[in-house]
Amino acid sequence: MAEKKIGDVILDVKNISLRFGGVKALTDISFNVKEHEIRAIIGPNGAGKSSMLNCINGVYAPQDGSITFRGQTFKHMNSRQVAEMGIARTFQNLALFKGMSVIDNLMTGRNLRIKSNIFLQALRIGPAEREEVAHREKVEHIIDFLEIQAFRKTPVGQLPYGLQKRVDLGRALAMEPQVLLLDEPMAGMNVEEKQDMCRFILDINDEFGTTVVLIEHDMGVVMDISDRVVVLDYGKKIGDGTPEEVRNNEEVISAYLGTSH
Repeated sequence: MAEKKIGDVILDVKNISLRFGGVKALTDISFNVKEHEIRAIIGPNGAGKSSMLNCINGVYAPQDGSITFRGQTFKHMNSRQVAEMGIARTFQNLALFKGMSVIDNLMTGRNLRIKSNIFLQALRIGPAEREEVAHREKVEHIIDFLEIQAFRKTPVGQLPYGLQKRVDLGRALAMEPQVLLLDEPMAGMNVEEKQDMCRFILDINDEFGTTVVLIEHDMGVVMDISDRVVVLDYGKKIGDGTPEEVRNNEEVISAYLGTSH
């Protein structure tokens, strides 16, 4: 297998602090993400990992710090801006349309790319019809890639949990993101489902060239698939480096084993 080429910094998080009332969720966090890498964010429960992703994708507005994406620096972006710029996100709690089919759920991921007006879309005439055909082709490619052909027409709510997580991943991929934020993509999965999800994440990174930032609790998974790891604990950064460096970091070891508190 050819060695992966990791590029320059695509996403730079600088001195981010986030407070809710008197509670500090994040304190002065800085790290970067390089193009084409798999970057993991790890830490015990309550470390601030999801809050960090929420700052990156515009759900929360941090009180301090800035985020630079492809050379453009923002104090705060809203979620739509973030999506339009090429950052997609999956959530810990599945936000799928349970009554809709797999293919229709994935088509919602194409919304940002639809150019024709809503009137033409409703009538499915002219450019709108051609556009829908092109979007469906993209979605069919993702369905093949994620090996969910057998469930194309199935309402998502009827699928087992592991497959629902796959559909959630597919919807984010349908946005054709440059950076994919994955919030605990393997939570609640059995060993086999985790292995499948690992394979898909590696293939997305390799075949689509997508940069991946993921939060994950399974240390085996993190050490196997990540290029670099940033470690949070109580809203502060306590480690940053290769999986090997992080694995041998005393502060990280004590945070995970609970000896520091």
